[in-house]
Amino acid sequence: MKKVLKIVAIIFVVLVVALAAIPFLFQDKLVALVKETINNNVNAKVSFSDANLSLLKSFPKASVELKDVLVTNFEPFEGDTLVYSERIELKLKLTEVFKSANSQLNINSFTIDNSLVNVKVDEKGNANYDIAKKDAAVTTDTTTSEESSPSNFKLSLNSYAISNATIRYKDAQGKMNVVLSDFNHSGSGDFSQKTTELDTKTTTNILFEKDGSALVNNQHLDLTAVLDLDLENSKYAFLKNEAHINQLPLIFDGYVQLNNDNSQDVHVNFKTPSSDFKNFLALIPQEYAKNIADVKTSGDFSIVGKVDGKVTDTTIPKIDITIASNNASFKYPSLPKSVQNIHINTQIKNTTGKIDDTYVAVKNLAFKIDENQFSGNATISNLTKNPYIKTTINGKVDLGHIDKVYPIELENELSGIITANLTSSFDMDAIQNNKYQRIKNNGNLALNDFLFSGKDIANPIKINNANVDFKPAKISLTSFDAITGTSDLKATGTLYNLLGFILSDKKLQGTFNLNSDSFKVSDFMVADTTTPTSEEPAKEEQINDSETPKEKLKIPAFLDCVVNASAKEVYYDNLKLSDVKGTLIIKDEKATLKDVNGNMFGGNITLNGAVNTQPETPVFDVDMGIKSFNIGDSFKNIELFKMLSPIADILQGKLNTNINLSGDLNNDFTPNLTSVSGKALAEILATNVEPKKSKALSLLGNNLSFVDLKQLNLKDIKTKLSFDKGKVNVKPFKLQYKDIDIEVAGSHSFDQLMDYNATFNVPAKYLGSEVTGLLSKLNSKDQNVSVPVTANFSGSFTNPSVKTDLSSAVSNLTTQLIQKQKNSLIDKAVGGLLGGNKDNKSSATNTKENTVDKVKGVLGGLFGKKKKKKDNKKQ
Repeated sequence: MKKVLKIVAIIFVVLVVALAAIPFLFQDKLVALVKETINNNVNAKVSFSDANLSLLKSFPKASVELKDVLVTNFEPFEGDTLVYSERIELKLKLTEVFKSANSQLNINSFTIDNSLVNVKVDEKGNANYDIAKKDAAVTTDTTTSEESSPSNFKLSLNSYAISNATIRYKDAQGKMNVVLSDFNHSGSGDFSQKTTELDTKTTTNILFEKDGSALVNNQHLDLTAVLDLDLENSKYAFLKNEAHINQLPLIFDGYVQLNNDNSQDVHVNFKTPSSDFKNFLALIPQEYAKNIADVKTSGDFSIVGKVDGKVTDTTIPKIDITIASNNASFKYPSLPKSVQNIHINTQIKNTTGKIDDTYVAVKNLAFKIDENQFSGNATISNLTKNPYIKTTINGKVDLGHIDKVYPIELENELSGIITANLTSSFDMDAIQNNKYQRIKNNGNLALNDFLFSGKDIANPIKINNANVDFKPAKISLTSFDAITGTSDLKATGTLYNLLGFILSDKKLQGTFNLNSDSFKVSDFMVADTTTPTSEEPAKEEQINDSETPKEKLKIPAFLDCVVNASAKEVYYDNLKLSDVKGTLIIKDEKATLKDVNGNMFGGNITLNGAVNTQPETPVFDVDMGIKSFNIGDSFKNIELFKMLSPIADILQGKLNTNINLSGDLNNDFTPNLTSVSGKALAEILATNVEPKKSKALSLLGNNLSFVDLKQLNLKDIKTKLSFDKGKVNVKPFKLQYKDIDIEVAGSHSFDQLMDYNATFNVPAKYLGSEVTGLLSKLNSKDQNVSVPVTANFSGSFTNPSVKTDLSSAVSNLTTQLIQKQKNSLIDKAVGGLLGGNKDNKSSATNTKENTVDKVKGVLGGLFGKKKKKKDNKKQ
């Protein structure tokens, strides 16, 4: 006995060793077999990163595990991923391992984990899933050289499982998009038989979009079904099943028959197993419906449906679905209010089998909250092409009651009472393309005590009252009284596409007349929280984070309107304007100002220009006409003016100017001064100057003691300025101090560095006692002389440097005056001499020798060197 046991043990060990060793011997062959079998049967590229064969893991069956399985398409979807799976495991008989590549391969079961299935249909109707190779047509002509044998691939499947998959279906031709996320499915049955029962379990979340609109948005489906499979006749019947859409239970029966002409016969009936009104709440996604177990309900709710007919290229089954509720109510135990008198009568029908004839009829939808009753009806037809909607709404809804009757967490604050008495008919193409002649509206909509906040507005909007009249030709805003931030608004106007704004994400278009007692621009600027891309340069070097908002202000993109505005007070940054009138055009995140007039700083300002927040960096371009501004106030409060003329605040008086500016805006809508370019023509009507307020002028006064800057004549100063990227160039302009003409020119930068020259044409009498002493010795004509003295300003305005050439100018003038004095003496001497000779003419004959001697003496004095030379010759 021991010997037998020993032999059995040895055999067992040998078998185990063999089972462990065989995979190493045949793994390469099996991998090649799998690849060759798959690629011989599909028109696509199939690859995987690794394959493992095990004979022990699922003994007595072999197990093949494939990792990173990838199926990519050929033309016309070249390179597109059709299927990717992190892991696929196949189980098959041991004998399948030893078959040749041309032999039939039978698979018992498979599992697929963490997969993506990406199905596409292009605009021409080509499908990327159509990758199976077609068997060559078998004809009676057995001599055809291109005849090929059919594939040997055969599936013998007992069970399968797909876990954590995502299935995407995008049909460009049908404008349809379906996504099954978190898809888990398993099934078991004997597929080797002609008929079998397949026991399945499926859970997934469903997204279904048609023409860009989400008809089913992330609804949860849970399906347990036993299917009767007639594989020989391609008929699949529902035996025992129950589905849950979100929490709504449905039971159904029927079958689907696949026909040889590629059509399908569909006969399916479904209904809710009970008529409890909780079925309605169960239809709502659980994250919104919360726990409905404790909700108190009355009345009924049911869904009964039938799909019956043939699916072909041109037809669909007939559809008859009824959704109904009568005198129902519900109340959540944790909430103070209930919804009562609920009536629902909705039908989804298609009586012809033509897809375009499908329609939805909401014959009645009514409910009551407190004393506010609401009712409506609607018909939606032509669903697949251009939906046509006809609706009637009548009643009152208090928006503040929404979270008191239903456990919903509102993202934005919302309250107010809507009163509607409205009929409307339109098609979606008319809404999307602004074909107003096909939009028929009639009635009235009123909004009272409305409060709303959201990411698209800077501050909560409180609408005290608003009334909108709907007419076939237009929608009129007959009254509007609102407050946002600290701004008040009263408006009337015309709306062009209110339904497009509500239903189709269109822009809100209109023309409005707006009046306001106080209007603050920052109340209407939206914070843009877009995260910069990694390619955008950091701006920390240019902007001080402690002084600049983290978020950018944006003009709302949904606005497309013209506003004729009148406001008693307008606030922009720290500026206040009064009696403002003008036109504001808002479109494409751009605000254009047209003929805007207002009063500020004791004068008047006119504005034309634009602010554009559509680019990554907002920009502005504006023309300003300024008349009689108070110089001190305006240059104190307007940062731009400070940069244009940093020393202007020493002036007391008025300013007239025309300025053209363009550049970038900072995040808080103030100009980025380093980017500003433009030009200006300025006229200063100053009455006084205070040089002590300027270090530069104080230094100038110290260097030029003869000038009292307080007595400068500033009447009618005019100059032209140009500025580009942070630098201001000032063309020469003239000043007057008593009888001293002054010319000033130069430039400075917005970072306060300056380079200016002031040239003083100074009469010599101001240049000290030495000069005046010399002047006193000249005749009156020669005393009227002046000299240019240049003062150069450099450094910064806070730490200036002032240098003059006064010393060299005085020195040069002194030299000139001494020379003039010499010339004057010579002229006197020669004039006296010539005058005495003329007076003694009558006695010339008697005193001839004396006269000659005197002349020689004078000439000898003047030309001594020449006389000496002559004397030397005589010697």
